Amino acid sequence: MANQIQPLDSLFHALADPTRRAVISRLLRGEAPVKRLAEPFEMGLPAFLKHLSVLEASGLIHTEKQGRVRTCRIDTDRLSAAEGWLSEQRAIWQDRTDRLAVFVESQHPTKETS
Repeated sequence: MANQIQPLDSLFHALADPTRRAVISRLLRGEAPVKRLAEPFEMGLPAFLKHLSVLEASGLIHTEKQGRVRTCRIDTDRLSAAEGWLSEQRAIWQDRTDRLAVFVESQHPTKETS
């Protein structure tokens, strides 16, 4: 379990920033060059490259340079790791809330009218 936490930490750290989440959303539609990815953001290219570095360090994206163009693509397996963890947490909390509902209903039974 401890070995799984560290990769999830870097993954959720990368997803914690709205700029990086927007980049991931864009890359879900397909790979794109860095310059095109940076266009919608009001920041300089060096600042944007720092965001890409965080995403790449987390394993969420991979970049490849061909000539003068660096292209980014998403690693859907890494994104699936986050989704898997969130699904596990959702199931745990759904079970807890279901048990709480059963308990509350057992403490206050509804009166049936005839």
